[in-house]
Amino acid sequence: MDHVIEVSDVSKTFKIHHERHQSVKDRVLHPRSGRTELFQALDHISFTVDAGETVGILGHNGSGKSTLLKCVCGVLQPTSGVIRQRGSLAALLELGAGFQVELSGRDNVYLYGTMLGFSRKYIDRIFDDIVAFSEIEHFIDTQVKFYSSGMYVRLAFAVAVNVDPDVLVVDEVLAVGDERFQAKCIDRIKGFQEDGKAILLVTHSAEQVRTLASRAIVLESGKMIAHGDVGDSLKIFRDHLLGTAPATGSTATSAGEVHVDSVTSPSGTFDVRAGAGFHFDVHVSATRAVSGLFVLELHTRDGVLVSRSDPQANPVDLRAGVTSIGVDLPHLPLLDGIFDVNVGIYDPRGSNILAWAEKVATLQVTYGGRESGLVDLAPSVHQN
Repeated sequence: MDHVIEVSDVSKTFKIHHERHQSVKDRVLHPRSGRTELFQALDHISFTVDAGETVGILGHNGSGKSTLLKCVCGVLQPTSGVIRQRGSLAALLELGAGFQVELSGRDNVYLYGTMLGFSRKYIDRIFDDIVAFSEIEHFIDTQVKFYSSGMYVRLAFAVAVNVDPDVLVVDEVLAVGDERFQAKCIDRIKGFQEDGKAILLVTHSAEQVRTLASRAIVLESGKMIAHGDVGDSLKIFRDHLLGTAPATGSTATSAGEVHVDSVTSPSGTFDVRAGAGFHFDVHVSATRAVSGLFVLELHTRDGVLVSRSDPQANPVDLRAGVTSIGVDLPHLPLLDGIFDVNVGIYDPRGSNILAWAEKVATLQVTYGGRESGLVDLAPSVHQN
């Protein structure tokens, strides 16, 4: 495949000035006062994005995600390394970036479209589509300074996705706005994927990455600590960035001492009828006896989280060697479908992941009714 984005050994260093001179007089009288500290925002980052790929970037605040995207989009220049990009690119780097608050929404559509490299004639042709997608028709001639944060995002996203770029770069903006509009944006992104567009997506949402991304990158303190399979990267994201990795010198059992070996069912299959109960066993090995908390997740094949159990509700005691943990699901209200099973063991405080396994089993649910969706609500209807 052709690389539409190629990031080669990119680093970015910022100078942080402490006790800077407040005036020319201070600089003349105290020429040597103040100091400068170097901050490494990105540390030798390399990856590629091909046409048709969606790459998710995860990391906590300050990990370098936004700096990386700004370098990719040309807003910042890397201190070292090379970034190559092919085709047209539309970027949503931050809330209202590129908008002039004194101008109306209409004027900003043309301004933003011009910044993305498109002609006024082209923007004329897609203007109605942009406004319709943004759902702010009544405010399109209002000054942007009076817009809410949700209106900013609606308009910016509408411009970016309607100019039909080869590469779409999105930085956290899907976290703003109501759930219905977020779902609408995700549907449009899926349409981009079907059209073979490349997408670089920064988000705090592991579920968005699971749903949308074909690969995932995890950044920590400017370093790339994971790059590859979404499931593997999400585990590292949980371990290192959500406070779940054991600290140096911690007495918590490390992930290397506990391991999920396999998942089995008495029948030998994971086929179940909707509404019925189901039992399966999780086989866990440990190098020594340890207490833990069992977690069960169920996802659709599209990555939508159906259910996640409360770790505190399911304590387990693991022996040295192999322990079999029986799991009973007394009633499955799921409708027809295929669901992926994830399991994990947390430490007794529920803060450290001792072991985690993605897609250890595939649950196939059959349903004989005419309802559709994920679950059977079994409504009781009464006529008054």
